Amino acid sequence: MNDATVSATASALPALGPVLAHEWADEADVIERAFAAGPYGHLPKSEERRAFERDSAGRAASGAVLVARRDDRVVGTASVLRAATRYARVAMPGEAEIRLLAVDPSTQGARLGETLMRAGLETALAWGSDALMLDTGARNLRAQALSERLGFERVPERDHDDDTLVYRFPVQSRADVRVRLMRPDEAVEVSALVETAYAGDFELNASYRAEIAAVAERARDHQVWVATDAASGMLLGTVSTPAAGRAISPLARDGELDFRFLGVAAAARRRGIGATLVEHVLRLARIRGIARVVLNTGPDMLAAQRLYDRLGFERLHDREYVFERPDGSSFVMMAYGRDIAEASARSAA
Repeated sequence: MNDATVSATASALPALGPVLAHEWADEADVIERAFAAGPYGHLPKSEERRAFERDSAGRAASGAVLVARRDDRVVGTASVLRAATRYARVAMPGEAEIRLLAVDPSTQGARLGETLMRAGLETALAWGSDALMLDTGARNLRAQALSERLGFERVPERDHDDDTLVYRFPVQSRADVRVRLMRPDEAVEVSALVETAYAGDFELNASYRAEIAAVAERARDHQVWVATDAASGMLLGTVSTPAAGRAISPLARDGELDFRFLGVAAAARRRGIGATLVEHVLRLARIRGIARVVLNTGPDMLAAQRLYDRLGFERLHDREYVFERPDGSSFVMMAYGRDIAEASARSAA
């Protein structure tokens, strides 16, 4: 991925979400119109292909069908499929695959294709997939250009034939660790993990301890990520980020992604889990097209400060402030930031 990936902020995104049952026919119609207007629209369509395009429910059962809406009208769609499900074609175990990315021809030029591709990448990230795969026809130069601009790499050894090109975007940085969204049944364990991690660095007052521990509540409005051991599934660490188009702290400004509550389990210390989770946040920012990642930290969190320094973050002195404790003591709340364009995508992958 190059600097051109930092292009669209979350505020520019159309309304995105999973396809609803009453939208199935409209979603399939968008696919039909888009492909008819594309470089392969002149070719006859098999009944198998036609059934695939019309089966919104079946594709959703294989993963997720995302739609872009304008004025409550479906104007774009993309199916993100898990490997080894009915409609997956090139994904291997552990990977996800994006198929049927289509934009209504009447809205071409609105960058909806890019928006849907980014949403597909974030879906694969949320699942903890190894990578997001796609294939496209050799004549579909627009799809190839979009894939390459977003950082997908060609995997020619996995091409179906001379006319079908396969691309791959890795979304994990380590084979031994998986980062994914927290499951609801993990909230209690994640809460204990992050509370213990923070309590080990400094004394927590009751209100801040409650805020740190409110993992289930936080996950309803934002994103709680977990790092797990790929072999055993053991929870190793966690970090929280805002939902797309939002902020999780007062620190973030337009064009920035903030994160909070970075914590590593005591048993996982010195495994690089903190760095892996911060790199995950950087990857999420690039996927969303956000230019900078920012955070606050306290002066007692020396290990965290060393981590941020090592990963290229710089102090944002103009955003720091004095925090007054209930007992009358105070400290300077430190701020850090890193511009995403300073590093290639592979530094976060």
